[in-house]
Amino acid sequence: MKKTNAVTKNSELTLVLNTHLRGKINLARLKLISHFIIALCKVQTVTFEKLSNAFDTKADSESSLRRIQRFIASYSLDPDLIARLVFNLLPAQEKLILSIDRTNWKFGQTNINIFMLGIVYKGVAFPLLFTMLDKRGNSNSQERIELINRFIHLFGKEAIGSVVADREFVGERWLEFLNRNKIRYHIRIRNNFKVFLPHKNKEIKASHLFNRFKANEFVHYNKIVRVNGQLCYLSGCRLNNRNAKQDFLIIVSFNKPEQAQTDYKQRWQIEMCFKAMKSSGFDIEKTHLQDIQRIEKLVLLVMIAFVWCYKVGIYLHQIKPITIKKHGRKAKSIFKYGLYFLANVLLNSENQKNIDVFHFLSCT
Repeated sequence: MKKTNAVTKNSELTLVLNTHLRGKINLARLKLISHFIIALCKVQTVTFEKLSNAFDTKADSESSLRRIQRFIASYSLDPDLIARLVFNLLPAQEKLILSIDRTNWKFGQTNINIFMLGIVYKGVAFPLLFTMLDKRGNSNSQERIELINRFIHLFGKEAIGSVVADREFVGERWLEFLNRNKIRYHIRIRNNFKVFLPHKNKEIKASHLFNRFKANEFVHYNKIVRVNGQLCYLSGCRLNNRNAKQDFLIIVSFNKPEQAQTDYKQRWQIEMCFKAMKSSGFDIEKTHLQDIQRIEKLVLLVMIAFVWCYKVGIYLHQIKPITIKKHGRKAKSIFKYGLYFLANVLLNSENQKNIDVFHFLSCT
């Protein structure tokens, strides 16, 4: 195979990205984005100084650093453009499970709080849409509604199979919105959450409906109930936690409660996405950025690199499966499999091994 030099690498990525973005970002900025993503896969950190040193360009690192800083400070990068790029790279584009969650950290006195919607697939969630929350703590119903409406506007309601979320994502307006739009959901609620039983005309703690069953025996409550005033179904079980106080897994659903456990089990995949974007991948927490709009642009660029690594990892795992250790878990994640391979190829063209790594970001 013909060796790929540094200039060709950047040109190939620029060409691939331009087919997605269809001229909506000018060539100079697109080249910078390509340099940034390639450097990110090489050095695996968002620290601008290290990224600028990894740019494959004739310009010195100081010049590259100023280009990065100007781009992050001044350029308006449309999040919907990047969302469409990621969506076009999904292996499937209908009946998708949307997992929503937050990740947050603190730099100095600044709280960085990202509310993310991801598409679950093969052990991870592809990051698609997010909102930078200008506050500490959980999102509110309006912020959740706006995020789902953005998805519907871009990709259509028919693409949604279900929405899965953990215990902090419950609210009357939120559930009312999902019910009114007939959007299937499977959302965990707290053990002591009060539910109203219309057929008995009384309110009880949700955990009381599942307390009499064996530990880990997942059952569906056969009557419709009201949660936060909204009609829905409940499924759940008492968890077998030997070294902790009694806990329950209780899931509220719009319909099809028989799918609640299967769909909800995939919620954790968005946590794997956060882990890859943070300590196990690109160290996004190491950024010194504090301005929310600048952090948003950084996250958008990290999203592209993440999807690239994961798609490469999926391919490699099909050719040479990751070793399973004695404890039953993979020796490394699919994401890291792809990341390490990409870094090898991008750092040394001799390691290309007849695999066109840029094809994995192609929409054809």
